[in-house]
Amino acid sequence: MKKKILFLIPNLAHGGAERVLINLVNNLDQQKYDVTVQTLFDVGVNRQYLQPHVHYIPGYKKHIRGTTTLMKCFSTQFLYKFWIHNTYDILVSYLEGPTSRIIAGCTAPDVKKVAWLHIELNTPKQAAVGFRSPQEAQRLYNTYDRLVAVAGSVKNIFLKSLPVDTPIEVLYNTNETEQIVEKAAIPPENQAFHHEGICICSVAKLLSSKGFDRLLNVHKRLLDEGYPHTVYILGIGEEESNLRRKIHEYGVEETFVLLGFQDNPYQYVSRCDLYVCSSRREGFSTAVTESLVVGTPVVSTDCSGARELLGEHDEYGMVVENSEEGIYAGVKRMLTEPETLAHYKKVAGERGKCFSKEKTVRAVEVMLDTL
Repeated sequence: MKKKILFLIPNLAHGGAERVLINLVNNLDQQKYDVTVQTLFDVGVNRQYLQPHVHYIPGYKKHIRGTTTLMKCFSTQFLYKFWIHNTYDILVSYLEGPTSRIIAGCTAPDVKKVAWLHIELNTPKQAAVGFRSPQEAQRLYNTYDRLVAVAGSVKNIFLKSLPVDTPIEVLYNTNETEQIVEKAAIPPENQAFHHEGICICSVAKLLSSKGFDRLLNVHKRLLDEGYPHTVYILGIGEEESNLRRKIHEYGVEETFVLLGFQDNPYQYVSRCDLYVCSSRREGFSTAVTESLVVGTPVVSTDCSGARELLGEHDEYGMVVENSEEGIYAGVKRMLTEPETLAHYKKVAGERGKCFSKEKTVRAVEVMLDTL
């Protein structure tokens, strides 16, 4: 008998967690698992990538603001019955927050519950987003059979913020490595991408947590010091208007380019000389992993997952202080030391092979089979 597994997530938008969920469920063994993905809101570009064998249960057609607060008014048991109408062997909340509180409402003793942790949750308050209080979050997470952290640092930070007794396992994100390499070979058609001189890129939602304001300041400073380069940002989000205003104020419209959301970011990343992760906080950066897969050198702030990806001593990429000054120092070194840039280009591809699709999917299957 196949195990029936439900993955619950708020939506399938253009974020890293949403993309790696698609990668995972598409590749789980069809002979062993009957997989369903359910969303609270039926929005997001990643839905189109679900394979036909993966069942999909859509939520509301539009995102409704304030639902996280509203759901706190109801018991977990009510929320579970409201959202989940079928029976499953394993229930998975694939993002922190409301979906974890919903799944916690299942009290059937023969159903296993798993919650994924994707980002740094540095305080009890952050760890309890979507819950009524840190105390409730701790109590409900202790009803789970397993917690999964996408990086060792995510696990350690969570346990400091919200000590729980539930076993926590570290499982790295699934990336479609072969597909990424194939897509990277396709020449980009966007006329805004010139690929002249030294090109730097970054891929993420335009959110404050991604630190693109810091990268923009660093870009202007380096230009003023006589180090020509172009930065391409791939993504959309709430910070776009603020970034465009600052870009105009600095007069760098031609060298700090917002390319918007790109269905195939790999064709851009693979043609850039450097990838910069300027994030204030992360979990285990999907975009950095993908950069390594296509062989693009990386400078990353010292946020969660960075050292696991790039090495404790910068073996596979450069990890810098999580500050604007740190980003400046790392990017400047790459711009002024061609031999360093060439070295990291060589080792990036080697490191990328460690995050193959087969290895990460198999690790998840072992976890599911041993619940």
